[in-house]
Amino acid sequence: EEQLVESGGGLVQTGGSLTLSCAASGFTFDDHAIGWFRQAPGKEREAVSCITQRGSNTYYVDSVKGRFTISSDNAKNTVYLQMNNLKPDDTAVYTCAADHDPLFCGVIMTIPTPSETWYGLLKSGKGTLVNVSS
Repeated sequence: EEQLVESGGGLVQTGGSLTLSCAASGFTFDDHAIGWFRQAPGKEREAVSCITQRGSNTYYVDSVKGRFTISSDNAKNTVYLQMNNLKPDDTAVYTCAADHDPLFCGVIMTIPTPSETWYGLLKSGKGTLVNVSS
């Protein structure tokens, strides 16, 4: 069974840090790009960061550049999102999604708010909640 499981969310104060994990199973991890998305209450889902197959390239939306770092451990089939200097605007449910399309990262960075129909076609997890208090 293809599966992605997110973990590492929690409650943190402004300026704090968290590291999210996205553990993949049931598919060839090396052949997939992995993207992190987030959805705040009442807002559209938005792409936050993406890492290409085998960790060759990384991408970030402007709002998290310099604060978030995406990385992968292919031996563990896991992608991480290190989040520093967190702000209340970062509060959201964070999910990870995988796709084997080599253009995946380019697509989600260009159109960072995908339709839910398109997102539903991806391999994705149920999410982990990040709550940043002011």
